[in-house]
Amino acid sequence: MKNTRLALAALALSAGMLFSFNVFQKTGTIKGKVTPANKAIMAWAISPADTFNAKVKNGAFEFKDVKTGTYSIIIEAEAPFASTRKKDVVVAAGDPVTDVGEIKLQPE
Repeated sequence: MKNTRLALAALALSAGMLFSFNVFQKTGTIKGKVTPANKAIMAWAISPADTFNAKVKNGAFEFKDVKTGTYSIIIEAEAPFASTRKKDVVVAAGDPVTDVGEIKLQPE
């Protein structure tokens, strides 16, 4: 009986420790949408330390395993639209998803 209680206490402690590490998460996801959807070619997330790229599919993009930090999001566009940049996108520790919302492409 004593061993069972000890085992349950150890299991509860282990589970609690595993869940607490999510707060200290050092990577996250950046996602967003682009309009008009059919004129966006590629999305880029750029920081002084890292560069990521992702295809824009059906007007949506997503970067996974992005380290914490501040990024510029660049949407590469087809003519007659200009490529667009969104500055100061922050990926914070413990925040699993950073949604930049909708990025609207402007004519060249």
